[in-house]
Amino acid sequence: MSKTVNKLYKHNTTIYKVILFLITTVAIVYLFPKGGQFKYEFTKGKPWQYDNLYAPFDFAINKSEEEITEEIKTIEVAAKLYFQFNKETVSEVKKAYQLRTSLYNVSDSLSKIDIESMVLTGNTIIDNVYNNGFIEATSEGIISDKNSFIALKKDNQVQDIIYTNLLYSKDVFELIKNSLGEQPYSYSQNINLSILSEVIKPNVSYDNEFTQKVIDESVNEISLSKGKVSVGELIILKGDIVEGKKMAILFSLKGQSESKLWTNANYYWIVLGYTILVSLALLMLLLFLHKYRKEIFDNNTKVTFIFFNVSFMLLIQTLVVKYNSDYLYVVPLSILPIVLKAFFDARLGLFTHVLTVLLLGFIVPDSFEFIYLHIIAGIVTILTVSELHKRANLFISVGQITLIYMITYLAFSIIKEGNASQINWEYLMMFGANGLLSFLSVFFIYAYEKIFGLVSDVTLLELSSTNTKLLKELNEKAPGTFQHSMQVANLAEAAANEIGANSMLVRTGALYHDIGKILNPMYFIENQSTGVNPHNDLSPTDSAKIITDHVIKGIELAKQNRLPDRIIDFIRTHHGTSLVYYFYVKEQEQSLEEEADITKFQYKGPVPFSKETAILMICDAAEAASKSLQQPSAQSIDNLIDKIVEKQKLDNQFINSDITFSEIEKIKKVIKRKLMNIYHVRVEYPD
Repeated sequence: MSKTVNKLYKHNTTIYKVILFLITTVAIVYLFPKGGQFKYEFTKGKPWQYDNLYAPFDFAINKSEEEITEEIKTIEVAAKLYFQFNKETVSEVKKAYQLRTSLYNVSDSLSKIDIESMVLTGNTIIDNVYNNGFIEATSEGIISDKNSFIALKKDNQVQDIIYTNLLYSKDVFELIKNSLGEQPYSYSQNINLSILSEVIKPNVSYDNEFTQKVIDESVNEISLSKGKVSVGELIILKGDIVEGKKMAILFSLKGQSESKLWTNANYYWIVLGYTILVSLALLMLLLFLHKYRKEIFDNNTKVTFIFFNVSFMLLIQTLVVKYNSDYLYVVPLSILPIVLKAFFDARLGLFTHVLTVLLLGFIVPDSFEFIYLHIIAGIVTILTVSELHKRANLFISVGQITLIYMITYLAFSIIKEGNASQINWEYLMMFGANGLLSFLSVFFIYAYEKIFGLVSDVTLLELSSTNTKLLKELNEKAPGTFQHSMQVANLAEAAANEIGANSMLVRTGALYHDIGKILNPMYFIENQSTGVNPHNDLSPTDSAKIITDHVIKGIELAKQNRLPDRIIDFIRTHHGTSLVYYFYVKEQEQSLEEEADITKFQYKGPVPFSKETAILMICDAAEAASKSLQQPSAQSIDNLIDKIVEKQKLDNQFINSDITFSEIEKIKKVIKRKLMNIYHVRVEYPD
């Protein structure tokens, strides 16, 4: 049992990667829409590249979305509008008129004949008004063509009438006045006019609900097909252009084939196919890391970070495809290479982006166009995005990426349609939205730094400020060391730029590499301003321990102040496993009889394991040693640097740093030039 546990513990990193690989594969396959894939790829306006195609089974030719939309529009335009005739309103009006007229009795002004004539005329007018109907004001503007027919619902019957037969408010008033006779009106006519104007109300209104119901019924009756293809019938010849009816038939065949493939019997086979393809893509990513990015591969946190980003982008894009594929190009996939380049390097960012886009090609429409667009955009992203800490750079890069999206889409559109008149301008707006969303990369970078403990250029810029807590403390307690660190930072930055290393990272690491000297500043010669050397009272062994301990204490201080691991690496490796030679020789001189224990005078390491940490080691030793030159000259500086670097080579300090001899020579030249500029002879000014 214990042996098994030991084996598991020994291979825990490998086991973790296997579990991560399996979980990611299952998650991605689960996200993919489960459907069969049509075995032919075709594009509008392009030749048919396969052999002559015959119908494998009977199927209907489906109408395109444009055709169905056009039919719906035709139905809506030609649809008859329904109006409701309210008989209750007529009865209410007549009752109200009878009640008002009954209040008038025979008097000096009104005779019985006048009253009877008034009532008779009023009822006749009411009948005439409601013969066809009096439309309410809110329904008057429903129809544009006043001479068209409408459907009037009356007593559960529908009759077609000309819209102009209905009376408007002004028509009703004119009808009342004309029916009363010629003006000037008598006393009884004026009374009748007043009563009728008050009691007559509209009784016809537009029935929107019923009209829409009739339209919906007509739309539901639209046939989704426009013909049939029989089994064995020729669909398209090899070399024929895919367009018109042939394209409609091919789309219909594609839909029918995918639905036939997607059966319960084929479910597990299709899932198996997806699993193999996804597994291969993720395996290629792991193999790339293992071969070319070993330090990342060995770090499970970084591998998890990369797999998480791939899965996250796939999730977002899959959701868009599932719910509304019209917004396919709104998803800012360029965030992936931006983020990976910010934390790692351009090559890894591009490789991961390409694999992600290839995986998405299984589920998106027009897969070739999608893959081409995003791979080109990814390449542009890698080529343009640099120094994210400079906000202007990000704006310029996002603008370039958006422009490339638009240009590439326009090219595809022209190829498909044969001209530029059919360009869908909404897609250009989507690419603009894609560019705006790409700025979210800054937010993601910040969040990932906190979650995964990674370091970006933005963080490095913040840490390199001399106003940070640790650097201010270093300046106050160990000013000599602070100045030394500044000089080393300048040398290291110039050297990194020369060989194409991360200059921001090496500069920041150089500023913090000696922070351990804060605790015992006076034991380091650059801080001894009074001329008193405390090492005079110590044995060489004790002195060496104090000197070498500044690395360990620096690491402790860095961790207490939550410096990123990438910065701590510079503290840990800037002396490698080198020897505190001065005190070692002194111990040899004092112990004539026995050999001094060299391990007591060695730094604990490790040796540098990157180009950046190797640069710092060379620059640190060079700057410190240059202070010992009594009369600096070009020759003396040249010899000094050559001697230091050669000693570091012989001590195998660079065996793990992936740095070449050519790059070391370039670094030496930069250091020599910089030191010569520092120690150049000045003109002696007269008194």
